Amino acid sequence: MSHHLQSVKVSRDESAWEVEIRAEIPAERFAYYRAEALEEIQKSATVDGFRVGKAPVERIIQIYGEAAIMRQAAEHAIQHELPELLASEKLLIIESPRVETADPIRQLAEGKPLAFTARAALAPEVVLPDYKKVAANSNAKKEEVSVSDQEHAEALAHFRRERARITKMEAGLEPQKAHEESRALDMEELPVLDEEFVRSLGLESVEKFSEVVRENIKTEKELRAREKLRAEILDELVKGSTIKYPARLREYELNDMEARITHDLKENGTTFDTYLAQAKKTREQLREEWKDVADKRAKVRLILSEIARKENIEPDKERLEHELEHARKHVPNADPEALRAHIAHALRNEKVLEFLESQK
Repeated sequence: MSHHLQSVKVSRDESAWEVEIRAEIPAERFAYYRAEALEEIQKSATVDGFRVGKAPVERIIQIYGEAAIMRQAAEHAIQHELPELLASEKLLIIESPRVETADPIRQLAEGKPLAFTARAALAPEVVLPDYKKVAANSNAKKEEVSVSDQEHAEALAHFRRERARITKMEAGLEPQKAHEESRALDMEELPVLDEEFVRSLGLESVEKFSEVVRENIKTEKELRAREKLRAEILDELVKGSTIKYPARLREYELNDMEARITHDLKENGTTFDTYLAQAKKTREQLREEWKDVADKRAKVRLILSEIARKENIEPDKERLEHELEHARKHVPNADPEALRAHIAHALRNEKVLEFLESQK
């Protein structure tokens, strides 16, 4: 099928990554859609003195009015013609077009075509670099994580200070005062980590406690190193990719950032408005400052999605169901489909990152 539009002008808004279409529906074609709309209204119309669907056309026009019929005709026309135009122009959009039309009654009365303008967000375009090579280059710089004796000693000293603080609180000292006094103690004044203390923590000996502390330090350092490596890989992928996406995706990221900080502030007993007042900024100013971060977040989201598509990476079904069941217990009122999509997205992204980490 082909469209029946005329005076078609297609343009792209590169900054918003949207397509704008200006076109006209010929008067004779619009008359066809008017007849179609009128017939559709007639089929379901309930008119006194007539069975449903049997009222004469003149009576339908009298009751519903020409304006309502023409509005429905315009909707029909655009719903039928616009997809054909988009297909012929090979334009892939990701939302229902926002449409503005001229006054159909006046246009048809004057025998003129019905002009309209439609705008819609285009599907993102993502051109990736050699992501396996990018990841391999970053992975090659990965360093072995170890725990120095000094780091180990500092961690043990921290526990000794904590024991001093707790002992002072148990003796009746106020928490803040206990904290200050324990911080002021010299190393030789700190209590030792004896068998009684480590057993209170669920460990059988001082030696085992020391071993666990070293392991925990190493685990934490490995986690930080992994996060740093992932960030480096993603930074390089963002730099090497050519990405075009709708401005609405950046707005989504900005909204998500605002929602997260609002939640965190609420957890700390304050509000987003209070935060703005203290920062002496408006919401718009803050979101403007966040734009670069939101842009990067949007690009990373698209990069991970594109790699997942290319490598056929999907979340593990069993783990997805397990995580979903766990989440339902914590957020029982969440929309089931939205919750599943959110978890599946997070698990898929994790698998993509693991895939990138495995490149050599």
